Amino acid sequence: MTSITFQPDHRSVSARFGETLLDAGLRQDINLPYECRNGGCGVCKCTVLQGRVDPGLYQPSALSDAELAQGKVLSCCATALEDVIIEYQASAASSRIPEYTARVVKMEKLTYDVMRVLLKLPEGQAISFKAGQYVNIILDDGQRRAFSFANPPHEPEFVELQIRLMTGGKFTTHVFEKMKVGDEIRFEGPIGDFSLRESERPIVFVAGATGFAPVKSMVEDAFKRGLKRQIHLYWGVKTLKDLYLPELPTRWAQEHDNFHFIPVLSEPESETAWSGRTGLVHEAILEDFPELKEHEIYACGSVRMVEAIFPFLKQHGAEDGACFSDAFSVSARSMAFQPRQGS
Repeated sequence: MTSITFQPDHRSVSARFGETLLDAGLRQDINLPYECRNGGCGVCKCTVLQGRVDPGLYQPSALSDAELAQGKVLSCCATALEDVIIEYQASAASSRIPEYTARVVKMEKLTYDVMRVLLKLPEGQAISFKAGQYVNIILDDGQRRAFSFANPPHEPEFVELQIRLMTGGKFTTHVFEKMKVGDEIRFEGPIGDFSLRESERPIVFVAGATGFAPVKSMVEDAFKRGLKRQIHLYWGVKTLKDLYLPELPTRWAQEHDNFHFIPVLSEPESETAWSGRTGLVHEAILEDFPELKEHEIYACGSVRMVEAIFPFLKQHGAEDGACFSDAFSVSARSMAFQPRQGS
């Protein structure tokens, strides 16, 4: 284990292998500032006073190259490579995110590796949220796993999560192998500021794998609110079997003139009859939108997906102030980066 000393607390804590600075501090009751936990907001920015850290993956808008050169990192992404001393702004520590205990009331396997889980809060409790936000599932050892609300805000009776099975994933394996109706789940939320901006611009959603969960919430919310803006959803998956719930956006397109659904398979199986789009999802977007100026882009997927597609989209007119992402990376303890979901 490595030692992390937090200033101005003058408190030292032990970090497990691959555990982020933030997770190590929170697990040992240090009230560190944070919000998104996905390298996107910059609230958890801190300074490395001594020792070496791996800054991890994050969005450049949250931490500039100049700041990184000055020794600043995001505690939600960075991991200690040796004993370190970290300074954070105590005044930035936000109040604790509300915590809830709910019960699993329904489990439905949507495809071979995606489970829909419905959670219900105790009678008299409710959670208010914005479409696009997410919750952190709290594991027994204090670790967190992030999952987007898949239900829209106007359907608050249940919290709907779409959970993808990750190889070796502690929580997702539990969901698929041991979780049952009636189990209690602790979570905190709502978290994040990934939501539709108020404008008249056409909307382009880019979803990777279970990045469809926040899209579902946001699109159903948009329909409920009567938004008439043009909405195009590009959903990129490897094969046809990875495309779960395709009938839902297909129905949206039939019922709403302003909604368009474009699934894209990157590795279509030869034995599967597929007449739709193939290749990389950003290539499909650029075929349809050679000019993206005056559009809003909402990318729902991994940090790597966002880093891969945004430069191409920006080359075709997408503006920095009109590109939004809920990119979420699992901490290095899982040694993998997953699309907007916990392991």
